[in-house]
Amino acid sequence: MNLVDIIIMGDLMIYLDNAATTFPKPESTYYYMNKYTRETAANPGRGSHSMAVESAEIIFETRELLAEFFNIEDSMNIVFTKNCTESLNIAIKGVLKKGDHVITTSMEHNSVLRPLSTMESRGVAMTIVQADEFGMINPKDIEKEIRKNTRMVVSTHVSNLTGTIMPIEEIGKICREKGVLFMVDSAQSAGLLEIDVKKQNIDILAFPGHKNLFGPMGIGGLYVSEDVEIDTFIEGGTGSMSSEIIQPDFMPDKLESGTPNLPGIAGLKGGLEFILETGRETIRKREDQLVKVFLETISSTWNIESYGPKDLKYRSGVVLVNIKDLDSSELASILDRKYSIAVRPGYHCAPLAHKTIGTYEKGAVRFSMSWFNTLKDIEQASQALIKIAEECGQEE
Repeated sequence: MNLVDIIIMGDLMIYLDNAATTFPKPESTYYYMNKYTRETAANPGRGSHSMAVESAEIIFETRELLAEFFNIEDSMNIVFTKNCTESLNIAIKGVLKKGDHVITTSMEHNSVLRPLSTMESRGVAMTIVQADEFGMINPKDIEKEIRKNTRMVVSTHVSNLTGTIMPIEEIGKICREKGVLFMVDSAQSAGLLEIDVKKQNIDILAFPGHKNLFGPMGIGGLYVSEDVEIDTFIEGGTGSMSSEIIQPDFMPDKLESGTPNLPGIAGLKGGLEFILETGRETIRKREDQLVKVFLETISSTWNIESYGPKDLKYRSGVVLVNIKDLDSSELASILDRKYSIAVRPGYHCAPLAHKTIGTYEKGAVRFSMSWFNTLKDIEQASQALIKIAEECGQEE
């Protein structure tokens, strides 16, 4: 069976929930996960035998590939985590202190907003810069909010709700000129869009492995510039300085403790190799084409509303829609039950973003494309959406 197709009760499932996690993964991802689960599964850094050494080598190789992806000079400044949320928490809670001021945006995921709210309760001042109706942030609005005690600006690269691509290079330039740390949440962009920590003046980068990097769930990462002072988040065994009871103060050991997710890291290496072989720009062009066809097909139906930028160069492979007078959860349920199409309804863990674009009252349905989707998938999904909308229109 082709990996793109899932058999569910005799029907072929069209998977359009890639913003949550990409599916399927490349064969290289499955290969490495299998190898480092069944053949070489020793604990890296905890022994000198050949299996432990081989495990440590695959982790080092994956760090090096990530450094190449993001133009990071020293791969040791990359820390493996279990997901992007953990990465964001480590950085937010490890950098900000009482008396600091932090700036973020109204388009952030709760993995940014919730830890920032916690830090606000601990004496950190927070400013939330409002995006426009398309989910776009104006860098000048961020610049106007910078104070003498502003420690950091935290921004998503791509909205998980509207697919809006934020002007992070302009924001990064402002932060560098003002002496403010710039942290980027690349949950929806890592592997799909260019991320260059030097060019874009990114001091801290949080990324997941299981989305556009095509790794498995349960693996993510965090880049912290060597100039950033950050507290430890968790302490324990690192395989280094084992005779000491004090946590090492050097990276990545400072922020990595306990047994790492070896199969996850190895699977991430497989995803990275797939992107390098296929070409990031090639993958991006495929997503752009799918989004273009989808939007053009549904645009003529009067009671279907889509959100986000109209210009494709300002959006990724995410399309958010509503059908007038139909609850978003009900729409997703119909798509699943009747058409075997997997999408995500509701609030997408981004309540302020929904308020920004005007969908807070009932949420919306997110269609998210990936490399493994086909034009046939998009045609079937758009036609199903149109048919549901027409049926709702007739009921009126």
